[in-house]
Amino acid sequence: MNNVLYNQIRIFQSIAREGNISAAARKLEITPPSVSNALKLLEEHIGHPLFVRTTRRIELTETGQRFLEQTAAAVESLEKSLESIRDQNHEPSGMVRITLSRFAYLLILKPVMAEFCQQYPGIKLEISVFDGTVNIIEEHFDLGIRFGDILEGGVVARPLMKSFREGLYASSAYLAEHGTPEVPADLSHHQLIGYRFITNNRILPLILNDCGEQLTVEMPGQLISNDIDVMADGIRNGLGIGRLFEPIWQLQPDQEQFIPVMESYWKTYPPVYLYYPKSAGKTKRVKALIDFLIAATGR
Repeated sequence: MNNVLYNQIRIFQSIAREGNISAAARKLEITPPSVSNALKLLEEHIGHPLFVRTTRRIELTETGQRFLEQTAAAVESLEKSLESIRDQNHEPSGMVRITLSRFAYLLILKPVMAEFCQQYPGIKLEISVFDGTVNIIEEHFDLGIRFGDILEGGVVARPLMKSFREGLYASSAYLAEHGTPEVPADLSHHQLIGYRFITNNRILPLILNDCGEQLTVEMPGQLISNDIDVMADGIRNGLGIGRLFEPIWQLQPDQEQFIPVMESYWKTYPPVYLYYPKSAGKTKRVKALIDFLIAATGR
């Protein structure tokens, strides 16, 4: 296979993964016309169309799907072999793609991101902040951070943070006006600052720990968000009782304004893990970030 054909196949695979030519061009850091031209030449070489183009999206034809399935593993294996040889004689370099939730970014990556980039100038970070669950193999991420170590096959999990609680907080002004709840039954008379999962458009239920048993509580509310900072603003502005992980509460510059309520009922979340495909952990650029984050969290 010559270099031109190999590059065309890589571009074809990127279009298939990203769903359109513009996104593939951004991912590959080349111009959209270059991507379109490479695809055109590949289709002429094969003699069949690989995509069906619509006004909104580009979709694989049956031939395109078969070609993707037959070439994906081969190209990935070749790229890993080339990277392994290159790693033997060079400092860590190249792209590392990491997916993590907003709380994990604030607690784990944000405090050390600049130091890592200064220590490894050859490594380029692509950071995807997303609160939903991501299959890092299917989505082609090198690393992820999330709760728990129950993962898909072929993935390694390394602990980063111990278990911590999800606290309930309110402002002193709110409590002065509405009173302080003592037991779950009291919450029906209070406002909850809600959290919505953007992945499934579902509002996260309030779950309490009632003597070791999970207790789901329904509460009215005026404010709903999918962002930690918005929820913290709602608490400090007296709009209701809100949930924050204890380590996130500790980051608030005015944490004394966040009054904890019903602490004996707070839910505990499982430990936080760094996870990655077994093959990715062997590359020098990815291993550099793995080792750095584990050292930074003292694990």
